[in-house]
Amino acid sequence: MKELICITCPRGCRLTVDENLNVSGNFCPRGAKYAISELTKPVRVLTSTVRTSSDEYPRCPVKSNSPLPKGKMFDAMKLIDKVVITLPVKIGDVIIKNIFDSDIDIVATKNLDE
Repeated sequence: MKELICITCPRGCRLTVDENLNVSGNFCPRGAKYAISELTKPVRVLTSTVRTSSDEYPRCPVKSNSPLPKGKMFDAMKLIDKVVITLPVKIGDVIIKNIFDSDIDIVATKNLDE
C-alpha cells in the first residue's frame, strides 16, 4: 500500500494506492490518474537556467515544454549546465531540441535583449 498527496490541484487529496493500482482518497479523476502515473512512470517539468554570453544577463530561465521522465532529470541538468547561449532570446525559443530523443525541447521562458 502506497500513500501519496495529489499535486494536480490545490486541494491536495491524500491518496492510497494498493498493489493492483486501485486508488482511493481522490476527490476527482485527476487524482487517480496522477497516482497511477506517479507509481508507474513518474514525470516532471524541468525548470532551470542556462548561462548566457551576456554580462548584463548572465542566466536565462528555461523549462521543458513537456514533462520529462523523473529518472532523466539529473542527466538533463548535466546537459543544461554545458549550454551557453547568445542573446537575444525570446520566450519559447528552443535552447535544447529533442532532449534524449524524446520530442521534448528545453525552451526559454524569458525575453532577453542584447
